Amino acid sequence: MKSGTISKSDAFSTDDPAMACGVVELSLIYIYIYWALKSTSNSDWTLVWEDNFTWNGGIDPTKWEFDVGGHGWGNNEKQFYTNNRRENTRCELFPGSSNGRLIIEARREQMKNCEFTSARLKSKVKWTYGRLQIRAKVSDGRGLWSALWMLPEKATHSSVYWPDNGEIDLMEQVGYDPLRIHSTVHTQAYNHIKGTQKGNSIIVSDAVSNFKIYTLNWNPDKIEMYAGDDANPFANHIFTWNKEGDWTQWPFDKPFFIIMNLAVGGNWFGDMSTI
Repeated sequence: MKSGTISKSDAFSTDDPAMACGVVELSLIYIYIYWALKSTSNSDWTLVWEDNFTWNGGIDPTKWEFDVGGHGWGNNEKQFYTNNRRENTRCELFPGSSNGRLIIEARREQMKNCEFTSARLKSKVKWTYGRLQIRAKVSDGRGLWSALWMLPEKATHSSVYWPDNGEIDLMEQVGYDPLRIHSTVHTQAYNHIKGTQKGNSIIVSDAVSNFKIYTLNWNPDKIEMYAGDDANPFANHIFTWNKEGDWTQWPFDKPFFIIMNLAVGGNWFGDMSTI
């Protein structure tokens, strides 16, 4: 989740009629997730952790915790991230089914001097290398910023936590361009503050209307990211970053954790005076 990313002239505004009629209150990310590690053979993967959210109620506190606050998160964001509040994050079964999903909901409501509420979850477990797959359906609400990403457990390569110790953005999507999916990595040498971040974006025509599978293959020598579906999770290659240089270019050899959030506003949307 970037801070200070490239401005877009098509800025989000609370004067937008879609926002005024309450679209944000119904803006959701639906998520399933699992993590796998390669077995001793080079081709097989072993499932080591998953969460399918197959119940009605709150999240599993043994697996997830919340980032809480409304200080802009380095991006001039407009939401207050709440702590395990059902209006903003909950698990729900699909009607008539034993299958479930996690819902992250942004709402237009005042809380602690913020205009909106939402949620930002992070996994309690951390990994180094493996395959992460998240099945998600994102929103097309103008002004929304969906993200599935990873940060390091702690600062090890440098005392400067970010960007020196890395960031992996598996999927980012902004509501004014809802079918474009972005995948990016950030390091000390390559980050958006310098305008040198490494990444790519593709169009996923049904990213809003259907669940898609977003895959991260994280190996000791490269990172690969894909978007697909159940029939072919690797249908669309988004981005590959090959290991090069020292830790300033490749800090991705330490444990990272998962973050899932839905922001409102932020620097990606352009001049913040328009919000």
